[in-house]
Amino acid sequence: MANNSLLKLGAFIALGIFLSLYVGVACLPTIAVVFTIYLVTGGWRFTLIVIKTLPRDFRGLLFLIKVTVLIRYYIRQKYTLAKIFGKHVQKYPKKPCFIFEDVVWTFQDVENVSNRVANYFYEAGYRKGDMVALFMESRPEFVCLWLGLSKIGVSAALINFNQRDTALAHSITISNCKAVVFGGELSQAIKDVTQELPKKIELYHTGAMTTNDITPINLDVALERTSTYPPPKVDQNFKDCLFFIFTSGTTGLPKAAIVTHTRYFYMALAIQFFHHITSEDILYDTLPLYHTAGGILGIGQAILGGTTVVIRRKFSASQFWTDCIKYNCTMAQYIGEICRYLLAQPPRATDNQHKVRVMYGNGLRPQIWSEFQHRFGVKSMGEFYGATEGNCSIVNFDNTVGAVGFLTRIVPALYPVTLIRVDEDTGEPLRDRTGMCIFAKPGEPGELVGKIVKGNPLREFDGYANKAASKKKIVSDVYRKGDTGFLTGDILVMDELGYMYFRDRTGDTFRWRGENVSTSEVEGILHKILKLQDATCYGVEIPGNEGKAGMAAIVDENNSVDLKGLYQAFQKSLPPYARPVFIRITKTVATTGTFKLKKTDLKKDGFNPSLIKDPVFYMNSKLGQYEQITPQIYDDICNNRIRL
Repeated sequence: MANNSLLKLGAFIALGIFLSLYVGVACLPTIAVVFTIYLVTGGWRFTLIVIKTLPRDFRGLLFLIKVTVLIRYYIRQKYTLAKIFGKHVQKYPKKPCFIFEDVVWTFQDVENVSNRVANYFYEAGYRKGDMVALFMESRPEFVCLWLGLSKIGVSAALINFNQRDTALAHSITISNCKAVVFGGELSQAIKDVTQELPKKIELYHTGAMTTNDITPINLDVALERTSTYPPPKVDQNFKDCLFFIFTSGTTGLPKAAIVTHTRYFYMALAIQFFHHITSEDILYDTLPLYHTAGGILGIGQAILGGTTVVIRRKFSASQFWTDCIKYNCTMAQYIGEICRYLLAQPPRATDNQHKVRVMYGNGLRPQIWSEFQHRFGVKSMGEFYGATEGNCSIVNFDNTVGAVGFLTRIVPALYPVTLIRVDEDTGEPLRDRTGMCIFAKPGEPGELVGKIVKGNPLREFDGYANKAASKKKIVSDVYRKGDTGFLTGDILVMDELGYMYFRDRTGDTFRWRGENVSTSEVEGILHKILKLQDATCYGVEIPGNEGKAGMAAIVDENNSVDLKGLYQAFQKSLPPYARPVFIRITKTVATTGTFKLKKTDLKKDGFNPSLIKDPVFYMNSKLGQYEQITPQIYDDICNNRIRL
């Protein structure tokens, strides 16, 4: 619509100019008349969009210009993130860079430790192109390690500290690591996979060991003996690989996404720019530093802008606001279900005694957005969307409730990111007669796709360490024949003003009774009914039935769920096809390191009581309640003796 409206407006303006120049009609009155005709013939709608969104889009344009100019400059000057950080060290040597467990790390402290890291590994024979795995809980040393390694061109593989056994060995192995540096608190996890790792791999530990069964090199002692002088200069480029970040592992084994200096820079700069973060701010970062949100969008504020960052080893709902008050934080981060966890805490006087003006992250459900702001007094919630390896990040900086970002409707070509329609069953892109992808209209769900332009740092797709995995994320013929785009795997919906709303992951939407069911919508209702208890929704197959029936897994440690009340609430809040047919009551549901509930195993379990220790219930519509499934009832359902 936007492109056609823009062309239509241009045609009317051209007509007005033609009439004034060649027919001799007065210019301004002619243009006024022509513009009035444009409005009357439907142009008023696009004009209204322009009036409402121009200030927002103009700010987005300013960022694109700024980041493009800076990146081109840094590429020409062969800059690195370490050099950018060094500027802040010179400017604020004694200023707190990190605060961790009441210990202050100044900018000079971080520079000194990272120099020790660089010098030690350089002297040990590590060179540009080598890879070192980092496996430890969040703390300043984690940042010093990858920052120091980057100074000599060595990349880091940031391993999720929750990984164990197969997933851990897989992440280290596919990264082709020459060494592993692990926190002593995770020594048992490393010991358990030593037999699966390459024999030549070197092991280093930092911090006290919890097992004596392995004998790694004590990196703490080694670094104390190493110089803090700047390391030898290495020929590097702003487009070089900085580190690997691994996918969260909600499905299958983790994939290593490549993060270059350029990618790190523009992702962190976007947050800084749109939320007006300065060196005077103090950011509370309680997210894992191996993840994009904590390690780039959080730590990046110290690296790029001289902001003080408070690091917490692990998230604590009960200590969140207490810490923000204690350290005078003005900004904070969230991800996944963190905001819901905070809301579930008993009200305290400290809820509004903090100085946090902005919280940014992703995963804030629209159902609790306003309630969260009202209770905790946070002026602005900065929801964003972006895949670590992708090229289509979007930001919501004006606190539009529920939106994860926006795309301009005025001149979409400025930022070639769009929604394409996909097959509801297969998830494959739908195409027109010429083989081109079909764009989703406002109000229509579609998969978010970003155009890939080689040579343009903002539009390139760096992909994964595994080239085959990278190819699966590329789609062709999006805007024109022969072009390519990055497939995010996420279904979003755009409204008339260009605001984007997350709908589901492809594959999370299931079809039941001829209708599409959005798991995120059902989960939002579930959390509202259950007063913020953990719960997740997914589809399960029933023999002899088309599609998948909805099933909800509810964490209920105290046996407090009122199933009859839940049934009645579903009747009021959800259409018949979206109401969970099955309910599983469990004591716990596994989560990823970024607080997302894992569904893979739950889907595999289905609703068979013989395979599941937890009680499972089905919706008995005749009796108007949920009833527990016995082996006999399960058999009756599978053989259609009980119809759902």
